[in-house]
Amino acid sequence: MFQFAKRFALVLACALAPLAAAVAPLSAQAAPPVYTVGATATGVPFTFLDVKSNSIQGLLVDAISATGHAAGFEVKIEQTTFAALIPSLTTRKIDIISAAMLKTPARQQVVDFSDTVYSYGEGLVVPASDTGKYSSMDDLKGAVVGAQVGTAFVDALNKKGIFKEVRTYDSVADILRDVALGRIQAGFGDRPILAYQLQKNPNPKIRLVEGYQPSVLGQVCFVVRKGDRDTLDKLNEGIRKIKADGTLNQIVKKWQVE
Repeated sequence: MFQFAKRFALVLACALAPLAAAVAPLSAQAAPPVYTVGATATGVPFTFLDVKSNSIQGLLVDAISATGHAAGFEVKIEQTTFAALIPSLTTRKIDIISAAMLKTPARQQVVDFSDTVYSYGEGLVVPASDTGKYSSMDDLKGAVVGAQVGTAFVDALNKKGIFKEVRTYDSVADILRDVALGRIQAGFGDRPILAYQLQKNPNPKIRLVEGYQPSVLGQVCFVVRKGDRDTLDKLNEGIRKIKADGTLNQIVKKWQVE
């Protein structure tokens, strides 16, 4: 009886072994990794808070979601102020930044950037009553100007050293407000964001200066912690795929920032 039971157990174990081996890969594939992604609520059309759904949406939200789908991971969007994005990343509160953050040498010292997702430079807004032709920052020498805190534009303005004052703001909307109210003579910001906001919410007191040539041309990329090669490789794999199959181009068209 004992020998029979022993043989039966051995046969059963052999029979179940292939089944266990088959189930193991399925279990491993069932749960793709989830990355927490920091995005701002004020960067229309790249990232913004949609009040109807109470969720962060925009071009870069669609882009990181599509990248994750292509590379085999999921994303959880975490609303973060622009100035807190890099600190949140380095302290591991988030895993990836997907926001209108230009790649700069200074930032490359503390974080790593993915392949390029989108490229642009700064735009200039002035009161509609100001009919001057401005082609560069130098044309506004002696003026009180403003830009969003934490952006490369603030650094560029301060390095010029030619302005009466450089004021910083939490959002592009705050810059537009102070230009309209005459509190500052000019405002600088991400050109696609300025153009999109003025297109969707026209303000007769403000104009986006045509013919202005940006001095801070940059690349928008996804951002990871310094040395996080695994996440960076996954991002670049996904970016390559959504560029190749036209998904990224469709996302750009959807948000009207071509």
